[in-house]
Parts: sequence; C-alpha cells; structure tokens
Amino acid sequence: RILRFKNYMVAMVNKSLLPIRFRLPLLGDTVFYTRGLKYNFELIFFWGPGSLFENEWSLKSEYKRAGNRLELAEKLSTRILWIGIANFLLCPLILIWQILYAFFSYTEILKREPGSLGARCWSLYGRCYLRHFNELDHELHSRLSKGYKPASKYMNCFISPLLTIVAKNVAFFAGSILAVLIALTIYDEDVLAVEHVLTTVTLLGVGITVCRSFIPDQHLVFCPEQLLRVILAHIHYMPDHWQGNAHRYETRDEFAQLFQYKAVFILEELLSPIITPLILIVCLRPKSLDIVDFFRNFTVEVVGVGDTCSFAQMDVRQHGHPAWMSAGKTEASIYQQAEDGKTELSLMHFAITNPKWQPPRESTAFIGFLKERVHRDSSVALAQHAVLPENALFSSIQSLQSESEPHSLIANVIAGSSALGFHVGRDGQVSRHLSEVASALRSFSPLQSAQQPPSGFQTGGRDGEGAHPRGASAMTASGADARTVSSGSSAWEGQLQSMILSEYASTEMSLHALYMHEV
Repeated sequence: RILRFKNYMVAMVNKSLLPIRFRLPLLGDTVFYTRGLKYNFELIFFWGPGSLFENEWSLKSEYKRAGNRLELAEKLSTRILWIGIANFLLCPLILIWQILYAFFSYTEILKREPGSLGARCWSLYGRCYLRHFNELDHELHSRLSKGYKPASKYMNCFISPLLTIVAKNVAFFAGSILAVLIALTIYDEDVLAVEHVLTTVTLLGVGITVCRSFIPDQHLVFCPEQLLRVILAHIHYMPDHWQGNAHRYETRDEFAQLFQYKAVFILEELLSPIITPLILIVCLRPKSLDIVDFFRNFTVEVVGVGDTCSFAQMDVRQHGHPAWMSAGKTEASIYQQAEDGKTELSLMHFAITNPKWQPPRESTAFIGFLKERVHRDSSVALAQHAVLPENALFSSIQSLQSESEPHSLIANVIAGSSALGFHVGRDGQVSRHLSEVASALRSFSPLQSAQQPPSGFQTGGRDGEGAHPRGASAMTASGADARTVSSGSSAWEGQLQSMILSEYASTEMSLHALYMHEV
C-alpha cells in the first residue's frame, strides 16, 4: 500500500517506458534522471490535477477500459504538453532556486572536504533500477550502503594513467607555490596582508586536495572481476554481458550510470530545469499511448489495498522470465516479462525478509524448485570435497566486507570459487562457482552467533526446507521461525536479535542473487 506508486515507477524503468536513456553525439549512451524530472513524472501519473489516479488507491475507471485508449492517450499527451510549457515558464525561477540550494548545501562541505566532489554516490536512476518490487526505503538504503565501498574500489580500477600524471604534476606545482607562501608567512606574518595572498593559499589547498583524489594508491592491486561479484552480492542486479567483462571500459561506463560522481549529480540537478521541459515535450509525449496501455494492462485490484501494479504481485506465472529459472512456470509474453530477473529476485527478497508471507501457488512452486536445485548443485560440491583455500585473494576480498560473519561467508564464496576456477554461463551446466554458492546456501543457517563462522560446507545446515539454527541463544526453531523474536526476550535482546536476523536475511539474499546470476 505504501509502495504503490514506487512499484509503478520501478516497473516503468524496468520496461524502459520512461524516456531517461539517450544516445548523444560524443557522449554515447547517457542516462538523465533527476529529482525534478522524477517529480514531474509523479505529478503527471499519480497525484497532479488530471492525473491517471482519482485518489491514492484507485486508478480512474476510464483507464481500465481499452475502448477509448486513443482518446485517453491524446488527453494525456495534451496534459504533458501543458506541464512541459509550465516548466519552461518557471525555468528561470527553478534554476535560481537550484543554484541557491546547491550553493548553501555544498559550499560548507566543499570547504571542509574539497575532495568530496570527486566522491561517488548511487544515482537516482541506479536506486530505481536496483530496487526490488515492494522493497522499503531503509532496506534499499542498507544494501546500497553495503555495496558502496566495493563499488568505489571497482571504479578506482579505471583511473586514467594520463589523468594521474596530470594530477601529480599539478599537485606538485601547486604544492611548491603553497610551500613558499607558507614559509614566507612563517617568516613575516604581514605577508597575509598582501592582496589576494590568503585567497591564493585557499585555492591552492583546494586544488591539491582535488588532485590527490585522482592519484591512486600505488600499493593497491585491484581484481575487477571479483570486485564486481562483491558488488553484485549487495545490489542483486547485473546485466549478463558484464560477467567476464569487468575489466572493460564499456562495463565501467555502464556501471557509472548507476554509480556517478557527486559533481555529476550536482551538475545534472542544476541543468534539470532546462532539460526537463524538453524531455517532457519531445520524448514523453510520443509515449502517451504506451503509458495508457501500461497502466491498463499492469494494474490489478487487490481487496483491502486498492489498485496496484501487477508486477508488485511478484507472480512468476504472469511476469516471470524463462531465462531466470521460470521456464515452464510462466505464461508471460515478452511484453509481460519483467527484465533482468526483476520478478524472480524480488520474489526471493520478499520471501526471505517476510518468512510468514504465503506467496501464490506458482511462486511457491518456483521457490521450491529453486531450493531443490540449490540442494542438487550443492551435492556436486560436496561430492568433489571442495575446500576453500586460504590465500591473498580471499584476504583482499574479505577486507571489503565488514567483519561480521555473514559478510565473511560471501567473501569466502567469491574468493574460494575464484581460486578454484569456474565457468560462467547459463547453459545448464553446473559450474564450479555455481556449486560453491549452492553449498553456501545449503549450509547457511539463518541464526548463528556472530563469533562462530560457518565450518566450510556443512551437511547439517539448511536443507532447502529449513534448518535448526545454532548460536548463543540455543534456539531450535526452523529457519522461518528463527526470524521472530520470542515474547519472553527482553527489549534489548529482542533488538539485538532482530539486527542479527536482519543481517543473516541480507546475506541469504546476497547468496541467492549470486546463485541466480550463475544459473
């Protein structure tokens, strides 16, 4: 109910319905999705005057009928035109507001941390593309925050040697001048009274800090493929063509659309008042008929909830994709299929974070099939007596994670499978890496003490239906029951246990994401 409109936006981005991707001369494929553009989309579709919804829970009845779709599309196109014109007229005021807002928001930060503009953040498009259906804001923020450090390390693998040389030389000359001015100031403090000396010292300091952000640590050794897998464990979505191509600049450029420079984010927001009207009038208006058809075809009425996006039902039969283990279980056409495994991964995420939820029959069958396949593939690794070796790569990847036991398990899987070698693909063959992830899922217990790491690939752990958790609390409930706090626990113990269970649920979902991308 609270995610009704957000689920629609996630579905429209997933189906490439919104005009936010462009191919520009010299720049190539570009994504432009700002808060101003997002606000206008929501104004047009959901809550503005003349929107498609008559209230917060019900789509207007005329949009549910196919008979007058052309008339409704023309009406929507006219409304988009008027909103685009309004954006043009208000552009000067909005632009002034954006400039003032950016100035007051980032000036103090830039003065305190000049290198902050060289830092990166998850783009607005990235947050929408990576979001599961029915995922709460704090859940999305939590897993993207966990993926921030490996994502930054991955992007740092591609620092240009030419840019590094330029940054070193500029930093050297700026530092030389700054050193002379500081020495003169120590000798005679009246030097600061000379016009523009203090300003020069400040600008030189800022310049040196910015240059240092482009100079990599010469002692670091990066492994792009493993870093990208660590990222995948947290963000859960990755195009198939990225696998095996993590070292290529094309992959880096595509990932940069999800993980952009903070300076680029600010620049896009400043340009938004100028570009947003053009996108609305030139790009969104021609899609009016497709938008009307989308809301008619993908809106279902749920008793007690109202009209919701059918993709949010996470029904594998209606919106599953055959390439994501839904073959034979889905009746969806290409138009109805969610892309990039969105339905399947969202289903697993919701089932893991809400263990008492009863999914539809087809979705239940899908989850059962996935557990059965995990059990079968893990048997391959157990039969081969696969043991994860201790090596430098394992230590390096493990350092990317927090020191908690669940995250160490992810590092164990990635490092171990990399050291043993594997073949990536969805050709139906069980690769070594697939077996390792399956074994980790099978042995993964939803409640272990944070001080007790998993003992390799255990056979007494999770068997696909549930496991008996171990740990300091000595609970013997099943995996689903272990995710509820006993009524006799104190408030502090309940909060601590809730945090631990949340971490284990997050790790279990990370392992499922790794597994499903390998199948």
